Amino acid sequence: MSALELDTACNVNEAVRPLVDALRLRAADYRVAVSRLDSGVELIDAGIAVPGGLEAGRLIGEICMGGLGRVNLSGASPFARWRWQVDVTATHPVIACLGSQYAGWSLSHGEGKAAFFALGSGPARAMGSREPLFEELGYRNPPGATVIVLEVDRVPPAEVVAKIVDRCGISADQLTVILTPTTSLAGGMQIVARVLEVALHKVHALHFPLAALIDGAASAPVPPPSPDFMTAMGRTNDAILFGGQVQLYVQTDDDAARQLAEALPSSASRDFGKPFATVFKDYGYDFYKVDPMLFSPARVLVTNVSSGRSFAAGALHENLLEQSFGG
Repeated sequence: MSALELDTACNVNEAVRPLVDALRLRAADYRVAVSRLDSGVELIDAGIAVPGGLEAGRLIGEICMGGLGRVNLSGASPFARWRWQVDVTATHPVIACLGSQYAGWSLSHGEGKAAFFALGSGPARAMGSREPLFEELGYRNPPGATVIVLEVDRVPPAEVVAKIVDRCGISADQLTVILTPTTSLAGGMQIVARVLEVALHKVHALHFPLAALIDGAASAPVPPPSPDFMTAMGRTNDAILFGGQVQLYVQTDDDAARQLAEALPSSASRDFGKPFATVFKDYGYDFYKVDPMLFSPARVLVTNVSSGRSFAAGALHENLLEQSFGG
């Protein structure tokens, strides 16, 4: 595909600064903790040694989108017991979701039980990540103050932090690292806020031209947290797989729009039908054996702005959501 000429003028690292400032300056209100590492890197804990919470997760969701998206909490969920949902929109969906929010920067250090591994998301990716996706998007930001979000339950080792600083070409005091454990309320909230990003990632995997994607909006129910990582991880995935909804606006021909709608729902995957934690266990906890086409919202609507026609596919699965979310 060609570079996204309408979107690449956006600088997610500049757009996100007011949001990071808000999280930092109102740390007590958001129940997060701000500190500095010896190197000068700023660290924001959103659920390890502090409570964090839904509102912190909502704001971090917007930070992950590089300030180009909105994440709201509403009571409009269609599910009987799980009334609260995350609503997501983006002004530049491809850059907000794939150029910033997608957890695509692999960061690791050490071996064995003490090894550290995390997938980084957020604006820092547009500076320092070497993902091939950025060449395809034709998108990069120049060095400057930046932020990265890690879904981890411990502080990353100094070597990992130094790698991020080096790859971004910045000084240590220009980097903010936000930590959001999956088991925390903030962590669960910001993961489910990826419902639009998950849809766009599958759009990309299906080789639909990203330049034809005009706009989008999505929602998913807020899962209950769990102190058990595997349970928490399964619930955040299932919120999207069984309860996620997305509407995409595309500029293409009707056949292409229809084909996209039919291929996009999670139910199109061979692995659909069981809670994600069960699927993961069945594959021996090998993430790479899971069908990558599974990761997408449950119900989709694709509107072709060229013709005005809309194509729907998939369905919500309350029974499977109940199995995952539990009593």
